[in-house]
Amino acid sequence: AERPLRLRALDAEDLGVISALVQDAVFAQADMSFVRRSSRFALLLNRFRWERAATAPERVRAMLVVESVGKVQSRGLPPPGEGVVLSLLAIAWQPLDEVAGRLTLTLAGDAEIALLVEALEVVLQDVSRPYAAPSGKTPGHPD
Repeated sequence: AERPLRLRALDAEDLGVISALVQDAVFAQADMSFVRRSSRFALLLNRFRWERAATAPERVRAMLVVESVGKVQSRGLPPPGEGVVLSLLAIAWQPLDEVAGRLTLTLAGDAEIALLVEALEVVLQDVSRPYAAPSGKTPGHPD
């Protein structure tokens, strides 16, 4: 039996692995949360299981949690409550000093969420059993 994925990124190289695994994840805007008191940003998403892409297309519910968040900024997001499904394309790290930096979640449709963090710490954890991708297809990107 496969075990749920649980990864932690503390540097840019680790983050590259998580970014690849969440490419084409989809989520509702209501599934994002920033808790200022605990400096934590959390996102519940339906990620495509790229690690199993050679088999029948599957997705799994997963939590993406970013620690030490001081500020959240966004650009190009639809107004809340419109029920739009957002698609995560990549996560990038831009250091601002020796430990602090900017984590950018790039979304389809030229939108993004930027997190200013005191230090890079991102956790990706599967929280459900895999299920057949509703589209029955592997996500693709035209050149």
